[in-house]
Amino acid sequence: MDNLLFTNFVNLWGIEKTPGGAMETKMIEGGHNNAMTALEALIIGHSPAAQHLREMIRRVARSNASVMLCGPSGSGKELVARAIHDEGVRSGKPFAAINCGAIPGELIESELFGHEKGSFTGATARRLGHFEASEGGTIFLDEIGDMRFDMQVKLLRVLEDRTIVRVGSSEVRGVDVRVISATHQDLDSAIADGKFREDLFFRLGVVVLQVPSLASRVEDIPALIRHFQRKMPGEAKCRFEDAAMALLMQHRWPGNVRELRNFVERASVLHGGETLGADDVAMLLNPTAAFAPRYAAPISFVPTPTGLEESAAPAAAHGKAPAPGRPIDLKREIETIELEQIHVALDLADGIISEAARLLTLKRTTLIEKMRKYGVHQQAA
Repeated sequence: MDNLLFTNFVNLWGIEKTPGGAMETKMIEGGHNNAMTALEALIIGHSPAAQHLREMIRRVARSNASVMLCGPSGSGKELVARAIHDEGVRSGKPFAAINCGAIPGELIESELFGHEKGSFTGATARRLGHFEASEGGTIFLDEIGDMRFDMQVKLLRVLEDRTIVRVGSSEVRGVDVRVISATHQDLDSAIADGKFREDLFFRLGVVVLQVPSLASRVEDIPALIRHFQRKMPGEAKCRFEDAAMALLMQHRWPGNVRELRNFVERASVLHGGETLGADDVAMLLNPTAAFAPRYAAPISFVPTPTGLEESAAPAAAHGKAPAPGRPIDLKREIETIELEQIHVALDLADGIISEAARLLTLKRTTLIEKMRKYGVHQQAA
């Protein structure tokens, strides 16, 4: 997709809702004194990119066109989808968010289109799918790139005909639902590899919005931190020295806004009420560093009995050096590192196994096998 639209903007936001579900209007912390619109309360940030994003959401919300949100995991694509829904004429109708990568392939058709009683083992009653349940509203299909190829065909038919058929039924039912989709995958490559239908992409991506990474607009990090701290009691809020904030703005943020939110929570638990320096922030950004194997300092050359110093080599450049007569358990050391990195990836991915597998450059099934091996339990798939 060389012609992706609206690529230079930021996703810095937070949602506040009343008990009845309506959006509340809030004030920007340390910002303007005038009341904010609902969209300004949702998309937080003063950068030109954030302002551009709000303008693009307003434009897109006026239509019923399908929208595809592209960008890295954790960058806030669902919040952009919610903003489009809330700014449009469908705002009073249902909004449903479905993670296509978290639903087993054999169940996704039932989840989306519903099923009749007895249509398959375990179908003990009729069930409405998300499309019928979202009538008049918006359905957000996250990680659409993970959808099975045969389901892509069925979804394409729904988008073209605006009708669905429940599993186990032959009755065609009309639906009025706006579809917003999202993916972190490179769909150009997926289409070239025959894993994603090009015609489905054109149906889903009438408008394509590119949601950038947190690292691409680090100037908004202080405002995001204040947002995440807003509901914390005073004794739980951390302050940051200039060097600490500079370090936060230099971080790569592979987990994007989600990773920053987790960082703020971790800081409040461990250092509530304190002023953090650069060293404190470095430890919080890499919570497993204290337990990871340290690289040993290079060992000096030791003269050999022949005096040929140049033939001597460092005993060990990395890891733990085996002591004389005490071999190191290499398999155990590797397993320790592997387990630590699995925990880090799951934390960054908020427990979504498919995303954690992507961060670890593993197949999803391979990661599941390793989690079983190490006894790692995770609710989200």
